[in-house]
Amino acid sequence: MVSLLGTSGPFCWCLVLVLCLNQQQEAAAAAKSDLNLKVVDGENDRWLTSTRTFWWILTVFSLLYLVYYVTKAIWAFVCWKRKANLIGKIPGPASFLVLGNLNVLFELRKYEKIISTHTLLLQTMCGLAEIYDSARIFRFWLGARPVVAFFKPETVEVLLNSNKHIDKSFDYTLLHPWLGTGLLTSCGRKWRPRRKMLTPAFHFRILEDFVPIFNEQAQIFASLLEKHVNRNPVDIVPFITNCTLDIICETAMGVKIGAQSNSESHYVRALYEVGKTFIYRVVRPWLWIPLVFLMTTKGRRFEDNLRDLHNFTRKVIQERKEEIQSETWLEGKEGLKETADIPDASHIGAKKRKAFLDLLLTEHLQKNSLSLEDIREEVDTFMFEGHDTTAMGIAWSLYLIALHQDVQDKIHDELDFIFGEDRERDLTTDDLKNMKYLECAIKEAQRLFPSVPFIGRELKEDVVVNGFTVPRGTTCFVFTYMLHRDKRTFPNPEAFIPERFLPENSIGRHPFSYVPFSAGPRNCIGQKFALMEEKLVCATILRRYQLQATHHRDHIRLKPELVIRPEEGLRVRFIDRSTSK
Repeated sequence: MVSLLGTSGPFCWCLVLVLCLNQQQEAAAAAKSDLNLKVVDGENDRWLTSTRTFWWILTVFSLLYLVYYVTKAIWAFVCWKRKANLIGKIPGPASFLVLGNLNVLFELRKYEKIISTHTLLLQTMCGLAEIYDSARIFRFWLGARPVVAFFKPETVEVLLNSNKHIDKSFDYTLLHPWLGTGLLTSCGRKWRPRRKMLTPAFHFRILEDFVPIFNEQAQIFASLLEKHVNRNPVDIVPFITNCTLDIICETAMGVKIGAQSNSESHYVRALYEVGKTFIYRVVRPWLWIPLVFLMTTKGRRFEDNLRDLHNFTRKVIQERKEEIQSETWLEGKEGLKETADIPDASHIGAKKRKAFLDLLLTEHLQKNSLSLEDIREEVDTFMFEGHDTTAMGIAWSLYLIALHQDVQDKIHDELDFIFGEDRERDLTTDDLKNMKYLECAIKEAQRLFPSVPFIGRELKEDVVVNGFTVPRGTTCFVFTYMLHRDKRTFPNPEAFIPERFLPENSIGRHPFSYVPFSAGPRNCIGQKFALMEEKLVCATILRRYQLQATHHRDHIRLKPELVIRPEEGLRVRFIDRSTSK
């Protein structure tokens, strides 16, 4: 009874207290009646005494419990008041008592038939960053939840370089139904050992084994563009997204899903819809409540898509586990050989190219340190992180290169120096190392259009930034999009200038002024993988084609979803280089 009432809160205990007092009154009345009638014997007297004692004890206990709840509520209010006072000293827009700044979101939604709410929201945040540029920090309220934006190198360093503030913000909990508590969404206690275990999988020597997969899928992408050569411009985003999806599926899970040949596949559609629904939910606070969300049509659709994604991943994991167990080097009396015969996790890929999934299954079979559900979480996490982010990195790079013919000419000269007239041979890691200027162009594209425009954290203790105290429990986010436009670090910030990233021009630059893959202890574990993939795919396309962008950047509306993407695609015309000379 106590545990039941304890979970029901102080309201239930108020009812108990009223009941106790009522019972005592009834017991007293009964006693008085019994005494008047002189029919109370010794047994009834003992029963009456024990009843009174029980109700008095329950009354005292209820009172103590209510005092506890009231004290707890008062303390919570005092803490919130302190937080509100400290947050109030940070510059930011005026807010309302209950809504905070959610009224802005409601106002933006009035225009969603004309322009996307996400687009307007990004523009609003950019405007706030410009208004509070001198303060180099600003805040706003999501209801009763304060949020502080960091968009200058010295403030970003305080947040990202800390070993204490590594827990992700509340928004990431909306990804838990999909990704569980994998590497992206987990907290410190689980995240640290998991990160340490997975780091060897991204050693450069192991990444080299994935280059043949990059080459194969990039060649398919290039061949799909042949029917559009010397014709009307096409939206490159769907082509690139399917290419990177094929790459991550084969490198992460060891399976070919053929997204480029079958873009309407069930898995591809489910993956896209789950990501889109996540952002739909983020900007609608009332849908943060799981029960409310699941009652909507989108919520039920989300559950169906999630079931399909999880079932596909679990099927692949189980099949691959059975394959590994059937291999000769894992056979033995108990189904496994001695541990000494099993390749160490750090040597995965040394003899034979293996998928990321194989590393996880080796840990599972060797040490039983990972359950199959843990493996599912990590595989789904890498499918999410290594798919859309890399796709948009490539798409923005090709678009900006197509828009600036002088930059494209320099890249073509560099590629011609490496490959000559050969447009077909596969690229090697040595080729990638020699693509210095192409790498600068990709980095500059990621500066202007970072795949992830926001990076969220939850503070574990008070932090002083630029003279302002940001209290513990505050949601903070790095506004990467505006960080990369800091005029002090990047003069003429809107210009596309790859030379910014030449070694001689990077000397003295603040290490936290450019963080497309985050930074500090919780930086992106797959950033080398992503940069290799982006360079190889871009080089494969640029070796074959001359690119021409048909829309200037002024006509591109940005939409921050899971990644920052153009609202209406990126249209590029492809011209065969062999005929253009």
